[in-house]
Amino acid sequence: MSERGWTLGTEQLTDLARGAALLGTGGGGDPYIGRLMVEAAIAEYGPITVISPDELADDEFVISTAMMGAPSVMVEKIPKGDEAVRALRALERHLGRSADATIPMECGGINSMIPLVVAAVTGLPVVDADGMGRAFPELQMETFGVYGIPASPMVVAGDHDEWVLIDCGADNSRVEWLARGACIRMGGAALIAEYPMTGADVKRTAIPGTLSLGVELGAAIRQARAGHRDPVAALRERLGGSIYRQLRVLHEGKVTDVERRVVDGFTRGTVRITGFNKPGDAARAGDLVISFQNENVIALREGQLLAVVPDLICVLEADSAEPITSETLRYGQRVRVIGISTPDLMRTPEALAVFGPRCFGLDRDFTPLEQLHPTAD
Repeated sequence: MSERGWTLGTEQLTDLARGAALLGTGGGGDPYIGRLMVEAAIAEYGPITVISPDELADDEFVISTAMMGAPSVMVEKIPKGDEAVRALRALERHLGRSADATIPMECGGINSMIPLVVAAVTGLPVVDADGMGRAFPELQMETFGVYGIPASPMVVAGDHDEWVLIDCGADNSRVEWLARGACIRMGGAALIAEYPMTGADVKRTAIPGTLSLGVELGAAIRQARAGHRDPVAALRERLGGSIYRQLRVLHEGKVTDVERRVVDGFTRGTVRITGFNKPGDAARAGDLVISFQNENVIALREGQLLAVVPDLICVLEADSAEPITSETLRYGQRVRVIGISTPDLMRTPEALAVFGPRCFGLDRDFTPLEQLHPTAD
């Protein structure tokens, strides 16, 4: 145990990678690659200190570090390893101030891992919180920005030692547009340092406890498997005591079609899941179609809305409940699809104006999961 916070070692990384993939709702990048990067960093530099937002002094300086790009590209374009630290150091030089901690921008996939690599290499603590409460595809889609923190100045770093400084003042959407262009020209995936903020800002705007929750969700799946219990029931039990609260099983079936492409720096597409048509479960018969932009955005069964952003739509392997990311969806997979409700901070009018359904081109307003499915299955 460190002076403040708790110590994250390699023994917890497998659970975190699994839990982060779940919270990433199909996106956030490959957690396996991220786990290997953190293991290597811990082996070379030592364990990582994780602190809660409440342990930050109000005047401490925090910078978010992450990977951006299309998850499909990340499968083949593995980071060199030093890009995120170079991005952080370049932003520190520009601002004339050193970071006291780093924080994930999202709690999904590889982006729960990149700040851990930075923390191991630099010795900085990583804050147990994030700016999305899940994964989203665009940089302005963060609770940091929703509640008044500019994304810029920010740095985008590539694997050829190049980096780009972007400063758009308070226009976070323009930051996304410019950074996406730089990322595409760096090969479709890059590392970033963004949203410089104070400890007081973190406490006001971040979704708390998502790193530790990721560890606990991954452990819940692992322990349920070992005890021959239903992993989804274990997830429901753990989430019920968290700020996420609700879990619903939306569909069970086999992947019968996947359409996926890389467009404008995103992995976009749809997956069709044909129901198992279990006796007595006619409500889940038919085909479920999920649309994704890196992350799963909307789930419709025979045209009926089952879940929509910002609530989480997660595709799990049917028996093991191992999360399946958008880039690893394949024909023939037997899956369960679950919905998870988002924290209240992500459901305000200000938040829905930034990452609600209409921000993804959908002609509908947000309907909470628990209104679509009043009772648990």
